[in-house]
Amino acid sequence: MIDPVALAQALLRAESVTPARGPVFDVLEAALAPLGFAIDRFIAGEAPDGPVENLLATRAGTGRTLAFAGHLDVVPPGEGWHAGPWSGEIRDGLLHGRGAVDMKGAIAAFVAAAAGPASAPLTLVITGDEEGPATFGTVALIERMRVTGITPDWCLVGEPTSAARLGDTIKIGRRGSVNIWIDVPGRQGHVAYPHLADNPVPRLVAALAAIDQLVLDRGNAWFEASNIEITDLHVGNPATNVIPAGAAARLSIRFNDEQRGEALVERIRSVVHDHALDARVAGRISGEAFLTEPGALSAALGEAITAVTGTAPALSTTGGTSDARFLSKLCPTVEFGLVNATMHQVDEAVAVADLHALTAIYAGVIARAGQDG
Repeated sequence: MIDPVALAQALLRAESVTPARGPVFDVLEAALAPLGFAIDRFIAGEAPDGPVENLLATRAGTGRTLAFAGHLDVVPPGEGWHAGPWSGEIRDGLLHGRGAVDMKGAIAAFVAAAAGPASAPLTLVITGDEEGPATFGTVALIERMRVTGITPDWCLVGEPTSAARLGDTIKIGRRGSVNIWIDVPGRQGHVAYPHLADNPVPRLVAALAAIDQLVLDRGNAWFEASNIEITDLHVGNPATNVIPAGAAARLSIRFNDEQRGEALVERIRSVVHDHALDARVAGRISGEAFLTEPGALSAALGEAITAVTGTAPALSTTGGTSDARFLSKLCPTVEFGLVNATMHQVDEAVAVADLHALTAIYAGVIARAGQDG
């Protein structure tokens, strides 16, 4: 048997700010090898978004193949911790450390659950870059799975989805995300002679006003309405008597499954060009929206949660993006993990009791996957 708290402490004590490499993967490999997992560690990508270390671990069994996905990298700890961010200190029933909630605690709980009676075939899909660009993390792991013929039936992502108490929320989908950059060129000149210049600011402001009035959709049964936010406006003109040579803005759109990222970029481009035909509009899609309709996976997870906590979890699609946006293309994918109240905060911490309860829940899912298929 494996103590999830002791394993979580060992993972926390291995510093692993994005991109995570080396020691933290050594800790995880050392825990998995005695459990009969075949382990494939590999480096993917080059600068600027790489190199990234990833780990793929597999173990045979009977029933549905259950993949558990997670990340060992963490955001920078910041200043002001009561104990060191890599201490793994237990204080007042809480385990402290950067990554305790997001998401080394969940990884430790799943490994501890996998140490129980063997049942379903298991695959661990663990990256060292989820908090960063995520270019060579889970995407590279999925390609490795394709090449090696690993085809999971279910995928469980251990993100911290619980809101007020462990077990209250399962994520069955996520909105998509796209960032859009708008650059409107002008012609610099003296403000007293505007006919000799071309001020880009009024054209950009008019385009942004039109964008702000767009209603993309009204939402649907599982998703809230898509929304556009203006996140930056820049002219950079230090002079009071000069018409600027350019003006720029940036948008962020979080969208539901009624939209597609590229179509949104084209729609914004069309609106901008109505006001500034020579403007440059570029988009970067972080991920498309996805939805795993309620079914066998969410039912098995819900049963396991209720058996341990007595809570009937809500099914939700709220929040930001996660690597589930990639994994959902392989098979039904849901997210479930610890209470997210302190993730990315100073003194991030998880209740020791919750780590044990999460281990029991994950064990229940493994058992239910082993009974099916």
